Amino acid sequence: MLAIRIRRRKTAVLATAAALAGLAAPSLAATPATATATATATATATDYDSTYYEDAIGKTGTSLKSSLHAIISDQTKLSYSAVWDALKNTDQDPADSGNVILLYSGISRSKSLNGGDTGDWNREHVWAKSHGDFGTSTGPGTDIHHLRPEDVRVNGVRGNKDFDNGGSGFTDSGGSLTDSDSFEPRDAVKGDVARMIFYMAVRYEGGDGWADLEVNGSVDNGSSPYIGRLDVLKQWNDEDPPDAFEERRNQVIHDSYQHNRNPFIDHPEWVEAIW
Repeated sequence: MLAIRIRRRKTAVLATAAALAGLAAPSLAATPATATATATATATATDYDSTYYEDAIGKTGTSLKSSLHAIISDQTKLSYSAVWDALKNTDQDPADSGNVILLYSGISRSKSLNGGDTGDWNREHVWAKSHGDFGTSTGPGTDIHHLRPEDVRVNGVRGNKDFDNGGSGFTDSGGSLTDSDSFEPRDAVKGDVARMIFYMAVRYEGGDGWADLEVNGSVDNGSSPYIGRLDVLKQWNDEDPPDAFEERRNQVIHDSYQHNRNPFIDHPEWVEAIW
């Protein structure tokens, strides 16, 4: 049996309210932003092993997946309109409290520029909503563990493509690449994307009226409830471990919104234990 490796993680830095109050006015410059600082502290993964993850510890394979599904399915669901304000908090730029960080671009953009026009940011479904046909209905369509801010036009470039390595750059790509049938996120968020996909594949198993979402080895899944490629996503999870921005985001979702966690942020090694 594959041993579960409990990886301890350093607690992220807690920024004081005074520091937040002293941040400069929002900058609209389309320049990549770093996401190393945090606006609130996150707990270490092991803080939840004896409580939240108690029923999953020591398991592997389908048994681990089943246990995690039961754990994370206990959540508060948001409306699609409520997602706007949630993302302004979960994806806040640690260097500028008036901005959010755009997932694929790495751009820091004003929170107020949310919408559907050119220059705005909108709500990107990392697990493309057409892969399972769940749309924006309350449930997988509003689960903020996989909804992220992104430039309207860049969101359109990604479309509903599966994830894979390769392709060409594009305007405001931030290092992300795309070709005719796949999308490769910038290096700094490859692991983030992978862990969001694995979360969705565990959370939505077909038993609550939604499609059974699964990760496979293809890049031509269309409207089927699958996303690939599995081997590439596993590689990204290994090469880009969770950072302070991703850990803070997980904590904020747990504490303030859905009250569930992405287990693969707390325990990235569980990807290999299941897949």
